Amino acid sequence: MAKDRSQSEDYLGPLKRLLTGVLILCLIGLFILWRIDSPRVERFRAQVVDKVVPSFDWAMAPVTGMVNLVRDFQSYQRIVEQNQELRSELQQMKAWKEAAQQLEQENARLLDLNNVRLDPRLTYVTGVVLADSGSPFRQSVLLNVGARDGILDGWATMDGIGLVGRISGVGPNTARVILLTDTSSQIPITIQPSGQQAILSGDNTAAPLITFLENGDLVRAGDRVITSGDGGVFPAGVLVGHLAEDPSGRLRVRLSADYERLKFLRVLRNQAAPLISDPGALITPGGAPLARADTEAEEGEVSQ
Repeated sequence: MAKDRSQSEDYLGPLKRLLTGVLILCLIGLFILWRIDSPRVERFRAQVVDKVVPSFDWAMAPVTGMVNLVRDFQSYQRIVEQNQELRSELQQMKAWKEAAQQLEQENARLLDLNNVRLDPRLTYVTGVVLADSGSPFRQSVLLNVGARDGILDGWATMDGIGLVGRISGVGPNTARVILLTDTSSQIPITIQPSGQQAILSGDNTAAPLITFLENGDLVRAGDRVITSGDGGVFPAGVLVGHLAEDPSGRLRVRLSADYERLKFLRVLRNQAAPLISDPGALITPGGAPLARADTEAEEGEVSQ
């Protein structure tokens, strides 16, 4: 067995060397042939290329496919990176959009506050809403104005369109506003154009109830509702809302103020009329001389 193996090795060694030499000679000859600058050789080279190259398309197909696959993968990788960058930019744009919308809404509310028409005798203080009660049983908000700004209990508050409520509780730097929707809110109103008087009673709903209406036949849905000014708490003529009717047939007021977006409130300074402590002063401002004359007349009648 060892002898057969050595014979095969002795036979394969010279054969390998011979084939290697032949291959080297062929390559050298092909190189020399390809470098010869002759018309005949050029035609020969062209014929060889025309015969050999087309037959190698099947051999180049896997290489071409692999190259295309690598290019597609690189393109896909670039697309993924661009997609991530676009997602990041989209998130930033959403944040900027939200900020722009908030600024736009705030600007619109401030414009509403500036454009609202009031009695020229009324002055006001504008405050920012800090927080709300967050309770279904208490409808109120907190303003950042208080006693330092001259705020007093009972003053009316409104947004850029209509009445919101009244001040109920004043601190040094803050004030509590009871909304018209609160159950403790009862304000006198006038329904136009009929001029009917009524009371707007809050019931913790978005549309307060109308009570104590004089004549319900003279009003209809859509009528304008304003404050009447009775009682001296609210100034007269402030817009409250418009009349509406619920499914049960009860009359309610669809408030003009935007309760969903209470950001700024205007507190109306309403200096109440002076209280009359001496009714007799309305007839005779002096009061005392008339009283002395009456006393002297009574004494004269007694002496007679």
